[in-house]
Amino acid sequence: MSEMEQMYREVILDHYKSPRGHGLIENADAQAEGQNPLCGDEVTISVKFGADGETIESIGFEGRGCAISQAATSMLTELVTGRSATEVAALQKEELLEEIGIPLTPIRLKCAILGLGVLKVALHKAKGTPLPQEWQGLGGDDLSFA
Repeated sequence: MSEMEQMYREVILDHYKSPRGHGLIENADAQAEGQNPLCGDEVTISVKFGADGETIESIGFEGRGCAISQAATSMLTELVTGRSATEVAALQKEELLEEIGIPLTPIRLKCAILGLGVLKVALHKAKGTPLPQEWQGLGGDDLSFA
C-alpha cells in the first residue's frame, strides 16, 4: 500500500470514529433517509439553509453501517457546507470519491455514495432541484430511499 493510500485510510478511519456533522438538525428545512439494501447501510440527512434560503448553512446526519458509508457521509457534510442547494444538486459523485481518495470495489462504491444520494433526494424534495437519473425511482436495485 502506498503512503498516500495509507494517509487516506487514516482520514477515513478518523471520520468514522469522529464523524463531522453527526446528529440530525431540529426544524430542518430538508431531510431524507435512505439505505443500501445490499449491505444494510442506512443514512438520514437533515439540512438547514441560510437566510438566502439556498445556501447550506448546516447539515447533519445519523446512520449506521460500514466505515466507508459513515465516513463518506461525514466527509460529505464538510464538502457541501456553504454551497448552494443548486450547486450540490449538480455535484458529481467523483468529487466525493476524490475526497475519499482510495480505490473502491463496486459494492463499496455504493456505500460511499449513499449519503450523497440521500442529500440529493432531500434537496429535491425541499427545493425541487433536479434529481440525477441515477437517483430517480427512489427504489431501484441498488439503493432505496424513504
